[in-house]
Amino acid sequence: MAFTGKATYSAGSTLPEIMEDVSDIIGIVSPHETPLLDHLGDPRREAKSTVHEWLEDTLHPNFSFINQTTFTPDATSATSITVDHGSRFRIGDQVQIEGSREVMMVSVVASNNLLVTRGYGGTTAEALADNQKLIILGNAALEGADTPTPRFTNRIRKSNYTQIFSAGVEVSGSQLAVSSIGVADELEYQKQERLRELLRDLENCVLNGTAATTDPQGTDTVRRTMQGILPAITTNDFAPGTGPIPDGDGAGSDGLTEAVLNAAMRAIWEQSSAQVDTIVVNGFQKRKINSFASQLRGYESQQTNFRDLISVYESDFGVCKIVLSRWIPPDTVLFLDSSRISVLPLAARSFGFKATSATGDREAGIVLGEYTVELMNENAHGVLRDLATT
Repeated sequence: MAFTGKATYSAGSTLPEIMEDVSDIIGIVSPHETPLLDHLGDPRREAKSTVHEWLEDTLHPNFSFINQTTFTPDATSATSITVDHGSRFRIGDQVQIEGSREVMMVSVVASNNLLVTRGYGGTTAEALADNQKLIILGNAALEGADTPTPRFTNRIRKSNYTQIFSAGVEVSGSQLAVSSIGVADELEYQKQERLRELLRDLENCVLNGTAATTDPQGTDTVRRTMQGILPAITTNDFAPGTGPIPDGDGAGSDGLTEAVLNAAMRAIWEQSSAQVDTIVVNGFQKRKINSFASQLRGYESQQTNFRDLISVYESDFGVCKIVLSRWIPPDTVLFLDSSRISVLPLAARSFGFKATSATGDREAGIVLGEYTVELMNENAHGVLRDLATT
């Protein structure tokens, strides 16, 4: 039997008597996640000044490099050696060339010139060469000897600057009075939206921000900006095919491979006693890391799920959580010791809303926060750049 009652299609093109059916859920697809900030967690303290400072110290280096191209009478029997840093050596040091089995005993230190006993303890003398790394094994003191001359290192003061993040919020009185779909309070909704944007920008600046070269503390015309992690790392700044990092896939390739990743982690480990526990990558390099295990996967006959994901990478030089961040450059892999990094708010300047005086029929204010990043011991971290992205 045909339907004879009134239907929606007979109500006219504007459907004036039918209530709108609009979902109360508002979908946001714009990227706003902050995976690195989430991984680092809340700091245990606050910055107390717009110039945030901290102290770093080092132990006496136990190595130097040979700075000599000719040896008398020859490189195998020469007893006089010139090094880059003679002040690091003392009489009684046992020294050894990196990779050599020969041990030498230092008998005289005169500026950057060392007089040594070759083949000490019955070891076999080996040829010396310019730029070889000369390692101090340890010093042997004489029984009953006087107190050796004290040596010390000077602590270094490092600093970064706080950066103000702000966004304005303004809602008319009428907008606050009406009922809105999916929003109970328009002013609160706008606060949340601007806060998401500022948190996104904070993570981006923590990674990539750069301090001004002149007047970094800020003036009435110079905006104060923090120095991000990537610009701050200088010691362990690597690229495939240079220094200790291999070519990758070979034949001059600059793609990320497990050999390249491990070479970078090893080089960082050799620089400090830190433990890299975080690897931050963009989407392309994350897929390259996932592919490390592609040839090792196995499946049972009844298994239907295909899993191609590495969330933690464990090597001899650290157990690292893999953090996927949109804000890291696509040709870059960042290695961090998260225990040495803090993202700090200036005291009483964590993100919050500050109402401003109303000058009309509206509610207005500013979402504002002031933050800096404390990156202790930059040589405890590292970065791989110029990786292939195709």
